[in-house]
Amino acid sequence: MTKRFTRIGRRIALLCVTAASLYLLFPSLVAVFSSWRSLRTLDWFWVQLMIIAELVSFVAVWQLQRIALQRRGWFAVATAQLSATAFGRIVPGGGATAGAFEVTLLGRTGAAPVRAGAALASASALQFAALLALPVLAVPAIVGGVPVDRGLAVAAYLGAAVLVLLLSAGAVAFLTNRPLVAVGEAAQWVLNRTIRRRRPVHDLPAKLLVERAFVRSTIGARWAAAVCTAVAVPAFDYLALLCALHAVGAQARPSLVLLAYVAAALLGTIPLTPGGLGFVEAGLVGLLALAGVDAGPAVTATLAYRLVAFWLPIPIGGIAYLLFRHRYMPQPAAMPRPTR
Repeated sequence: MTKRFTRIGRRIALLCVTAASLYLLFPSLVAVFSSWRSLRTLDWFWVQLMIIAELVSFVAVWQLQRIALQRRGWFAVATAQLSATAFGRIVPGGGATAGAFEVTLLGRTGAAPVRAGAALASASALQFAALLALPVLAVPAIVGGVPVDRGLAVAAYLGAAVLVLLLSAGAVAFLTNRPLVAVGEAAQWVLNRTIRRRRPVHDLPAKLLVERAFVRSTIGARWAAAVCTAVAVPAFDYLALLCALHAVGAQARPSLVLLAYVAAALLGTIPLTPGGLGFVEAGLVGLLALAGVDAGPAVTATLAYRLVAFWLPIPIGGIAYLLFRHRYMPQPAAMPRPTR
């Protein structure tokens, strides 16, 4: 009973934080969505390219997950990822909620939950590292004399610092056992001391080493393909943003837009609202202004980009879940009615 009330209390607290965040960000959301009439002025040639670029980004996600999961087929991975994406964008919790839901769905296809979780975590880490590495492409332009606003420069420096820490932690975790064992022991101690369980958690460090070996065998054997697809995910998403700017006729340096994109993507990882809703809209409009885009085109481009990248996958994810459920979660046959 105590455990149940604790779980309910955590959910209520998370909903309260989400509601407070959306309340504070509500003016920014209204400012973006109130410009919907300006969508009629878009150049639809660039809109089509934006949709194609976003589609390629999703296909790259599926390919990366197929490599990590060692799956040949596309259907299970694609429908599970789309379903989880839609779920993570309508409930609080961000990527953690979506990841847990995707692991649950993949379990329906016969994948071991722990192994699927480790594979998806490694794929997400590669994807996040690729996102943080993108500002490196803007270095030649900056060195060549392109003026950069201080806010964008700070975002680039923070992204580079996080990238170095992420790569260092990943290298240590993959090359040595002791840090991973220490993390497992600490997590096991916390789980056994803070949550009442019928069966205490044991052998967690050994399980982490086993799953690390699995990730190393999957990603390590196909590291070149994994890295290429991981880079393609944010790269084509960034191209979708560039297409949105071209659709509104905005003129901005791609190198500065790249810095704005990465900073906005980092805002999207804030788990206080579903999918960073509000944070991305408010941040991207301001960051595009720092990149030299006028206020009006920045708002319209942000709206167009978010409609394709954030809102459109939600109904598509609902359809994907129905397809997934039809194949992997068949309804039990109805019991025949007794005859009189």
